[in-house]
Amino acid sequence: TSRAGVFDVASAEPTRVRALFGFGEQAAEGLTFHLLAAAHPLDLTKLYYDVTGYPRLPAPWALGPLVWRDENDDQAQVEADLDTMRALDLPTPGVWVDRPYATGVQTFDFEAARFPDPAAMIDKAHDLGFRFGLWQAPYLDERDPSTSDLRAEAAQNGYWPPQTGLNLNGWGRLIDLTNPSAKSWWQEHLGVYVALGVEGFKLDYAEDVVPDIIGARNVYLFADGSDERTMHRGYTLAYHATPAELLPEEGGLLLCRAGKWGSQVYGPIIWPGDLDARMWKHGDLVTEDGETFRAVGGLHASMIAGLTLGPSGFPFYGADTGGYRHAPPDLETFRRWFEQTALSSAMQIGTSTNDVAWELGDQELLDSYRTYTRLHLRLFPYLWTLARDIARTGRPLQRPFGLQLPELGLHPSDQYFLGDALLVAPVTEPGATSRSVVFPPGTWIGYWDGVAVQGPTTVVVDAPLGKLPLYLEAGTPLPLLRDTIDTLSPTTASADVVDSFAERVGPLWLRVAPGPDAEIVLYDGTRVSQASVGQGVSVRLSSGEVFREGAVVEVIGWGPASPSAISVGGAAPPQLASLDALRAASAGWTFDPVAAGGTIYVAVPQGESEITLSR
Repeated sequence: TSRAGVFDVASAEPTRVRALFGFGEQAAEGLTFHLLAAAHPLDLTKLYYDVTGYPRLPAPWALGPLVWRDENDDQAQVEADLDTMRALDLPTPGVWVDRPYATGVQTFDFEAARFPDPAAMIDKAHDLGFRFGLWQAPYLDERDPSTSDLRAEAAQNGYWPPQTGLNLNGWGRLIDLTNPSAKSWWQEHLGVYVALGVEGFKLDYAEDVVPDIIGARNVYLFADGSDERTMHRGYTLAYHATPAELLPEEGGLLLCRAGKWGSQVYGPIIWPGDLDARMWKHGDLVTEDGETFRAVGGLHASMIAGLTLGPSGFPFYGADTGGYRHAPPDLETFRRWFEQTALSSAMQIGTSTNDVAWELGDQELLDSYRTYTRLHLRLFPYLWTLARDIARTGRPLQRPFGLQLPELGLHPSDQYFLGDALLVAPVTEPGATSRSVVFPPGTWIGYWDGVAVQGPTTVVVDAPLGKLPLYLEAGTPLPLLRDTIDTLSPTTASADVVDSFAERVGPLWLRVAPGPDAEIVLYDGTRVSQASVGQGVSVRLSSGEVFREGAVVEVIGWGPASPSAISVGGAAPPQLASLDALRAASAGWTFDPVAAGGTIYVAVPQGESEITLSR
């Protein structure tokens, strides 16, 4: 049903869920009831998709990192940000410009005094390897003279709902997107931006259609005959569909503040609205600047939102990294937040006070920011494989600990799995430099230090600022892009300025910790397996359709002693002096006894390869 419902989930009675839906005089419509069951809780979502539709994937670049300011001064500032991100080697495949950038809401232009040549600005972004998006809302500001012509046209043609309830925004009535003519008219105006090279939209607001306000009906009537009792859901779908139909077939950016069942088919990335720019927990009683209030929640609340949305049918989630309410965040909050969003399905970075990493005056923060944004971008082969697998498995990218391993009966809210291979345990307590981590059965290898932990166990681990507790399941190969990557997007700049995956795929990097036999198949058909051979390890690689330029296999947690023997296809490759030398070679190996507990790097050419390392 599209009717409003209220749920009591095991609260009054611990073994019962009670649901009450409001139909009024239309109760004869009834409900369609689906009871879904699966052997594993994460497999339920696929059954849900069978009923409601499978998610459309966003464009790969939309997974981020994406950078934005809440308010841009002008075109010069936008262009300066683009130049700065490239000059400082801050990996970023896309940006968007939030409001205000137009003459008014919504005039489908750029304010000429502040943005004199928007086409040149967008072209510059594309030249430097950035995709480009814009903020949007479905209103024409009824107090702004700049929208008068558009409002007159809307009134003349009946583009507003025949009856509207209370406007829960600062601009006026919603455009009636159930009216085909109004929808086409809106799309024609959005097309002005698309023609300039805009490839995505941040869809804000549009949450006015609520069934009741303080116990009274909030009456709406739409052109298709529907009212607020079903359009609380229906308008969201229409709002998402309108720009989605203008985006490229391979996807774009739809960053949405709200989602309703079924709207996943339009490919939204959900952001949670305005969370606190602090490390407060949801419901904390806080006193700040002489005011006492209940916190909405910051980093911890954001993490829970992403983890619950995935199994609920919205697998792509991007928090405002750093928070929004009560901004600016302190440096600790900002750093802990980008550590966490680097290990999420989508990474977007911005606050209500326009905080960008390069203006915070802290070199240590900037260096850490570069590390974590590059880590997120490097994870693209892994994340995109998980994204493509949704059509087959229904499983989200970010997986709650208790749903991934229900047999353990443990449900920590502050750690999770990214896919099956990565265990992520962000720090969400202010001032903490260590935390307790629950390790499931198996061997888990510290991503940064190569230290092995044998589960099941719970261990207090060091977590100084800048070190997110992150663990790789031993045996499972982790596919990565090269460690110099800047963007997934096309660029006209030289490779020395912008290292672009779109311009050069380059070698696939594979991070492996020796362990039980395991195999992965990437989204392009590349097949990688790992097996223990005596005291050593063997990695087999078969290239797919995209990754055809060889690979760099990095075996972590090897220890301080150099390998006794290395073979690639039965032959001994040359030993190289450094990792820089290896990056420039098509074959060879080098050893770093310090990195990640001792790391062996082996470069192999394209095609099928078997790499064997012996102690």
